[in-house]
Parts: sequence; C-alpha cells; structure tokens
Amino acid sequence: MEKRQNVAAIILAAGKGIRMQSDLPKVFHKLKGKPLLQHVIETVQKSGIDKIYIVVGYKKEIIVDYFKNWPVKFIIQENQLGTGDAVKTAKPYLSDFDGTVLVLAGDVPLLSKETLQKLLGFHNEHKAAATDLTAELPDAGNYGRVIRNSDGEIIKIVEKKDASEAELKRKEINTGTFCFNSKDLFDSLLKVEPLNAQKEYYLTDTIEILKKAKRPVFAFLAFDYRETLGINTKEELADLEKMVS
Repeated sequence: MEKRQNVAAIILAAGKGIRMQSDLPKVFHKLKGKPLLQHVIETVQKSGIDKIYIVVGYKKEIIVDYFKNWPVKFIIQENQLGTGDAVKTAKPYLSDFDGTVLVLAGDVPLLSKETLQKLLGFHNEHKAAATDLTAELPDAGNYGRVIRNSDGEIIKIVEKKDASEAELKRKEINTGTFCFNSKDLFDSLLKVEPLNAQKEYYLTDTIEILKKAKRPVFAFLAFDYRETLGINTKEELADLEKMVS
C-alpha cells in the first residue's frame, strides 16, 4: 500500500454525545463489536495515511488507554467549543506540515477507503483550498445544508438551526468530512467567530471565509449516502448495526 506522505488526518473524538444518554464518549460506542472511532482509524490507515491525530476531550482517558499501542497521536481539546476549535488544537502539531489535511468525525464509521481515496484525488486534481464530502439524503433532517451556485462550486454550508426555509429544502448535506490545504485551513480558522445559536466555532465557517478570500472551494458527492451517516442516538446506532449485519 502506497503511503500518502503529504496527507495528515485529524479525527474529531472529543464530544460526549448527550443524545446517546450514556456516560461513554460517543465515539466509544460499538458497531460490529468495535468502537466507532476504531472503524474510522482503520479506514484512514487503509487509505495509506500514517499521520493520524485524534482530538479527544470528554473521558479522554478511556480512548487514550484503548488506543495506546496504535500509531496515532492524541490532542486534547480542553473545552468543547465546536468543530472549528477542535481542529485548531491540532495546529501546533502541524505547524511544519505543508500538504493536505483530511478532517473526519469519529462517529461516522462506514466511510470506505475508496471514498476517501476518491475525495483526496478530487481535491488534489482541482488544487482546492477545501473540498467538502457531501451526500444527498432522502431526508436531510438535522444536517447542515450545502448551498451551491449554478456552476457547482460551494457558496456556503449552513447549519440546520441557522438555515432559512428555502435552504432547508435542499437535500445535499455536509457530512463533516473535509480535505483542506493545510495553510488555507489554519489561516481561515483564525477568522472563525462563534456567531451562531450555539456560540460555537464551526469548522464549516471556513468555507465561507475561503470563498471570500477567492480561494477555490469544491464539493465531492459521495456515491452512497449511507457511508456518510453519523451516530447521534442509540436508535441510529441500532439502525446502522442492522444495515451492516
């Protein structure tokens, strides 16, 4: 397997997952007998990426202990202030890195190696500042919506709670998986502000910031939306277990 020396992966695994109604960190709930996070790490490894950083926070000791012999580095997010803040905690570890940063959620266990490789290939081919892995869902529900212009480039990604009625009718959603040019990522994160209902720093806000800076921003649509499904509740986890059994 060819190693991707110019790619680093950041996996977000700091949240509690209040809707899981459990004391366990959300990413530590199991699918097919393995923690959700383990599925994500293994897929990243199969994609040829060996620079893997995991952002932990809530009950981090459980996660760190379980993966202590794995070739990954842990980064602590002291306060859970959103996805943008979580990714920003990785900056000191990647200050000398010049390449592509792949950002993934630790609670999206079904992403395939093929999808990640196609996403990375598309990102490089288009010399993008950022590429968002998107999906078209039968019911877009609580997910952030991707707003494109007529030529297919992203205008913005808007969270459900901040979206207009017209925006909520769109079915293309942000899956929470991104590729970034490393410099564009950390430069844009400096400009993200918590101007939203949750008072959090959204990683998705970097898209609008990069657009304003006239940097190329694209979306790459996943072939099968089921790969991109995240886990927020025990019911969703049970549904995914049925899907893969």
